[in-house]
Amino acid sequence: MDETLGNGHVELDAGDIRIGARLRAARKGSALSLEQLAQATNLSRAFLSRVENDTALPRLPTLIAICKALALPVGSLFTAAEESLVRAGEGLPIVPIAGGEVVEWLLTPSSEANVQLLQASYPPGAGSGGELHELDAEVEVVHIQHGRLIISFATGDVELKEGDTLTFRAKEPHGWRNPDPRTTTDVLWVIAPAPWGLRRRAAEAEATQTIQLA
Repeated sequence: MDETLGNGHVELDAGDIRIGARLRAARKGSALSLEQLAQATNLSRAFLSRVENDTALPRLPTLIAICKALALPVGSLFTAAEESLVRAGEGLPIVPIAGGEVVEWLLTPSSEANVQLLQASYPPGAGSGGELHELDAEVEVVHIQHGRLIISFATGDVELKEGDTLTFRAKEPHGWRNPDPRTTTDVLWVIAPAPWGLRRRAAEAEATQTIQLA
């Protein structure tokens, strides 16, 4: 930091920590304009804009005032981003519903409850069986990387070709099959939340309610 200013903040060098994006996200998540935040903190709109653009860093008392107005813990600005990297070939093999030669890989951490990404290869003629099924999730998205896939619903079939993407409710009974007699179909499935995610949320909500009633 190369220069102390007289209005409660310091100029930033390139190597300083960046907190602006998190502050901006918190402000927008609270549905506050820069003008409203300025009024709540007695700071200028121009100064807050510079903070959000990481060209100025508030001193601690000023930062605390901003975070208080945003109902944001100060410490959350400096915690490392949560991330999990799965490199090519490191996906977790899972047992698919269809069985047989179907290959499915879990590309998100098994502990991730908010979303699940699967990569699957369906050989010619493979399918999920005659019965339609549903998942304990909210939304499913299937993207065709190669080949064709038919998604069956109680109301009819949807045929997908390479590059197509279909989004539907996970609780809607459905099935799938590769109609091509010669070509393997490669797809990506996105399921949100992960099938165990709703159960985990329900358990956490029940535990919270129990604590509040105790």
